[in-house]
Amino acid sequence: MSKLLVTGGAGFIGSNFVHHIVDHTDHHVTVLDKLTYAGNRASLAGLPDDRVEFVRGDITDAPLVDELFARADAVVHYAAESHNDNSLNDPRPFLDTNIIGTYTLLEAARKYDRRLHHISTDEVYGDLELDDPARFTESTPYNPSSPYSSTKAGSDLLVRAWVRSFGVRATISNCSNNYGPYQHVEKFIPRQITNVLRGVRPKLYGSGENVRDWIHADDHSSAVLTILEKGRIGETYLIGADGEKDNKTVVELILSLMGQDRDAYDHVTDRAGHDLRYAIDSSKLRDELGWVPQFQDFTSGLAATIDWYRANEPWWAPAKDGVEAFYATKGQ
Repeated sequence: MSKLLVTGGAGFIGSNFVHHIVDHTDHHVTVLDKLTYAGNRASLAGLPDDRVEFVRGDITDAPLVDELFARADAVVHYAAESHNDNSLNDPRPFLDTNIIGTYTLLEAARKYDRRLHHISTDEVYGDLELDDPARFTESTPYNPSSPYSSTKAGSDLLVRAWVRSFGVRATISNCSNNYGPYQHVEKFIPRQITNVLRGVRPKLYGSGENVRDWIHADDHSSAVLTILEKGRIGETYLIGADGEKDNKTVVELILSLMGQDRDAYDHVTDRAGHDLRYAIDSSKLRDELGWVPQFQDFTSGLAATIDWYRANEPWWAPAKDGVEAFYATKGQ
């Protein structure tokens, strides 16, 4: 697998994966990214030109996808429309990228017999009750609740069908909520951090009781590389780091780490269909493939993330005003 093609490699978790590959392997990486608002060439700045090639393009562009698959040994598929609020406002791009785009990649993988790993989300499983001790496993039935999670569920099912029907050499991973460097300021943690940096009170949906299972993006990257190298074809692996925190706790921790009063935030109208709780059981990944997360202390990982946003305002500032203007129209 000396030549990797990474779709969506200029996005948040995709760019973190590219950095991880450069730091921990000898692989050459070709990044295919459409550079929508969520993709940023600056997220790949400083990487060696002889190790990382960038191609701007759309994963629904079959001739381009064919060309890139023909010269790759393996493909890691991060590219996706991934923001719940945006999917509620305009679902169509989610269908185009997450369904048609994944279909296009699967057909190329079938044509060239390439190893493919498909990145998905725990949101395909719906949500859990706040007082439910259960966690998602690979056998949890799908129950998506938004256009975003529905299209990701559909893309997962396409991968499984192409494995079974056509023998495509693919695996799937469903990951919990990521945090870390290079995350777009529309997302929960970087939005609150950058609000504080600008002297604006953070915003919390509803009561803030919704629980997310947080994992540092570098741990996600190491898990994906482990699955790519050791995973069994046709299998699904859940990636999580036992990082369950409710949103209220996360906002208050951000404020505390940034020297603010823990209650210096505002409650805003809750998101439509807001899932209550996500929780990942990653036993299969740990037991079968020997993966262990490195960032197991959420507080220190969050502190490092705050430091990154504080030091990299030129990276996030251009998008900040537009994001806040959009949320203002929603009263959020």
